[in-house]
Order: sequence, then structure tokens, then C-alpha cells
Amino acid sequence: MHTRLFNIVLALLISSVSFSQSGFNEFLKPSDTLNTKRKNAVLISGTSLAGLTLVGLDRLWYKDFPRSSFNAVNDNDEWLQVDKIGHLFSAYQLTRVGAESFEWAGASKNSQLIFGSALSLGFLTTVEIFDGYSAEWGFSWGDFAANALGSGIYVGQELLWDEQRVTVKYSFHQTSLAPQNPEKLGDGLFEEFLKDYNGQTYWLSANIHSFFKDSKLPKWLNIAVGYGAEGMLTGRSDASTFFPNQDGTRQFYLSLDVDLSRIQTNSRFLRTIFSIINVLKIPSPTLEFSSKRGTVVHLLYF
Repeated sequence: MHTRLFNIVLALLISSVSFSQSGFNEFLKPSDTLNTKRKNAVLISGTSLAGLTLVGLDRLWYKDFPRSSFNAVNDNDEWLQVDKIGHLFSAYQLTRVGAESFEWAGASKNSQLIFGSALSLGFLTTVEIFDGYSAEWGFSWGDFAANALGSGIYVGQELLWDEQRVTVKYSFHQTSLAPQNPEKLGDGLFEEFLKDYNGQTYWLSANIHSFFKDSKLPKWLNIAVGYGAEGMLTGRSDASTFFPNQDGTRQFYLSLDVDLSRIQTNSRFLRTIFSIINVLKIPSPTLEFSSKRGTVVHLLYF
């Protein structure tokens, strides 16, 4: 179910761009004190969007699959856990969207974190419960734990450092595997971007300057470690029965990155754009480590 969650996160981020274009600098400036009108606007729009999305999923997605009594599944061995990292990414970004929305309204730090985590975990847990009543999937405790960890990464850093020193990011490149199983891995660039786990890489991107305040390095320079996998035509544990050529391999990466939110600019509109684009890992020189290919140097890795 990670594909749908990721799609929802991207939609929320894209809608944030459209919202920002109407406001420009003064409108985008966070309130110095609690602004009740802004707070109510965030609460109403956030809960309404989440509610409409859930209703839409129930009517347009789940109705096409048979219902069942509530059931739980253990899918932790699927997709070499790339899908679980995807859940972590989605929860982290939804928590960030909620917290930054409340910051714009002038709410206290604690209120920002409570709203951000409640929006993320409340929404994603409801989707998991929907899965629990579907014969096609089932409630996944692994997904639930990944959602909680993703939200916790955001909240924990704010409580510890009052900033996000380590961000969770995403990158993608097309692979030759999707055409072999387009139902699972997508048909065309857009679907593959969301569904082909072979081309997805998830990153923990750490800002160097935030850890070493006396460093002469640019404040926007990050170092990132990534995780992905390749050779997966399906996530099933008995995949070799259906796809004898499947040879799933874990991949680990070390790369440079850019924290766009730390680029200095007086334009709040640009800051908003940078903040949204910052969910993506900037293509950079990268070292890849895997048991299948050993160490590989990429001059520019996506």
C-alpha cells in the first residue's frame, strides 16, 4: 500500500506549491503569535483533505476488491523492506507538512509537533485499518511501525535540536524490470516512479554544518546514506516460483547532497519552493555497495 501513500504525500506537497503562489512573501511569513484564523484554516483544510482522501480511497479503491473481517498480515519479508522505508518516508513528510502548517499559524512548538504527528499517524493508521478489512491486503504491523518511526524521526529531532539536521529523502531512476511485470512495477514513467521499488532509493541526508558549527563548508552541504534494492519482479517470498529469474539484491549508497532549505534567500516564496523540492535527493557523485556488484562509482546517481 506504500504506492498510494507516496502518491498522497506527493499530492499534498504539490498542492502546497499552488497554495504558496497566491500568497507571496507577506502571506507566507509565519505569524509571530498564534493567529486563530490561520490555525482554524489549517485545521479545517487539513482534516477536510484527509477525510475526503479517505472517503475517496474507500469509494474508488477498496470497492474494487473483496472485503473481509479484520485481518493482519506479516509482510516484513517483502520487497527487501524497500516498501517499509517508503512508509517511513511518507510518515516523516506528512509530519513535516503538518508541523510547518502550524508554524505558519504561529502555534507553539509543542502544538506544531502534536498536530504534525497526529495528522501523519492518524491518517496513515486509518489507511492501514482499511487494509485490515480488505481481503487483498490486511493490516500490517510492519507498516504501522515504519509509520511511527518516520514521524518519530521528525519529532525527535525537533525536541533534541530544534531543527531537522537529518532529512529523509527520495530519488528514482527507471529500470528494465518494470516492463517484465507492469502490473506490480508500473507501466510508464509516472507509474514506475511510484511503484517500481527497483528504481527507488531512500536517503538519510545529514547537514554537515549543523553538526560542526565551526566548519567552513557551505551551510547547505549534506552527506547522505541511501538504501535501495534491485532484481525484484515481485515482493512475494515465494517469488522464484513465479519469476525464476528474480534475484533481489540490497544496495547501500554514500553520496553528497544539498539541503535546499538552508540556501539563503529573502524570498519566502523561494523558501517554500525549496522546502518542497527538498524531499528529493539532489543527483550527485555516489558510491554504491552491494554483494552482487561490489563497489561501484557513479559520477551522477539518481
